[in-house]
Amino acid sequence: MAVQYRKMTEKDVDTFIELRIRQLREERRHGDEITGENIDLRPALIDYYNRHMADGTFVSWLAVDKDRIVGTSGMSFVEKPPYFGSPNGKIGLLSSMYTEEDYRRQGIAKELLTRVVNEAKDYGCGCVQITASDMGVLLYTDFGFVKNGNFMQYKF
Repeated sequence: MAVQYRKMTEKDVDTFIELRIRQLREERRHGDEITGENIDLRPALIDYYNRHMADGTFVSWLAVDKDRIVGTSGMSFVEKPPYFGSPNGKIGLLSSMYTEEDYRRQGIAKELLTRVVNEAKDYGCGCVQITASDMGVLLYTDFGFVKNGNFMQYKF
């Protein structure tokens, strides 16, 4: 098996969305999400990825075996008021880290993570943030991510 890595293009969006939804369902089975699986996310995801790929505020690297996408990553670039950790206010929001089950434990996720983190650095982000699933914590801590105990969320 010779996995290749490339950036996602518009032609990959439908498959990327299928894998994103599979990832969300898998995380739900592991207790990371508690509601909403019956919502059809496809229209909103298509809109999001098409808009943000077009304006350069979303990038994804894919792992591909022959013509099959076997791993995904995503980085959204956002800007908030500057602060000491990010003097220009640019931060990367990591998402969509997913590897097909039969391709796990082969370094694919680490390679994808390296590539999207480098994208954030090149974009000028002062940091990268993620809400890690239980399954992903080890990958992120091994990479150098540090848990921030101050993260809180208010849901409507």
